[in-house]
Amino acid sequence: MASSFLCLSLLFISLSTAGGFMYYDLIRCVFNSTEVKDFEYVRSWYCNKLEIIRFDSSVGKFVGYTELGVKNAERLNKDQGQLAAFRSQKEVYCKHNIGVWYSNILSKSASPTVKLHSMTPVSSQHPAMLVCSVYDFFPSEIKVSWLRDGQELSSDVTSTEEMADGDWYYQTHSHLEYTPRSGEKISCVVEHASLKEPLITDWDPSSSMPESERNKLAIGASGLILGLILSLAGFIYYRRKARGRILVPTN
Repeated sequence: MASSFLCLSLLFISLSTAGGFMYYDLIRCVFNSTEVKDFEYVRSWYCNKLEIIRFDSSVGKFVGYTELGVKNAERLNKDQGQLAAFRSQKEVYCKHNIGVWYSNILSKSASPTVKLHSMTPVSSQHPAMLVCSVYDFFPSEIKVSWLRDGQELSSDVTSTEEMADGDWYYQTHSHLEYTPRSGEKISCVVEHASLKEPLITDWDPSSSMPESERNKLAIGASGLILGLILSLAGFIYYRRKARGRILVPTN
């Protein structure tokens, strides 16, 4: 037994290093709930990235995709014991693994963070646009809506799809085009599985100035204050020097 395994291993290494063939199989469980009826067990066999044959529980038999795969599918489908064993994997293999995913991963959630900012619309009948950016939430299902003086808005609203960040978290962005009115209150409302109640973020018009402009204003104000301080220090220095002088009368 040991010598047979060694020979097989060496043969595989030889073929792999020679760049000849790569053979592997892939098992997938497709699901959208913990109910077995919603499971789909799929096992595929590949050779050099080409799928040769597949067993799909929704079909209930083997299906070939190449000449060799078709011949093997016909042979395997005649073996009732083989078919029964693969059909049972939907419950034997998928049920256990899906249960682990639901209890350890899919049941977890991460609360979103919200950033509300303004921008100038490129082309619109409205002069202003608000953007509600929602970051770092899981799972991906989320609802983002807008309120204007307590009333939900349905027009002039566009939203992106939930976008995966590649680290299990998602982000989405909702845009509201509008014409500002004095004294109004505009809010972005986020509803997510991680939240016990909707997360409401109110728009502060005072923060509508772009960050670059705010930085310029802050630098200018800092320069003005520094100039005033230096001027005051110079004035005080001058007054003290003037008091210390002795006036000598001349004829």
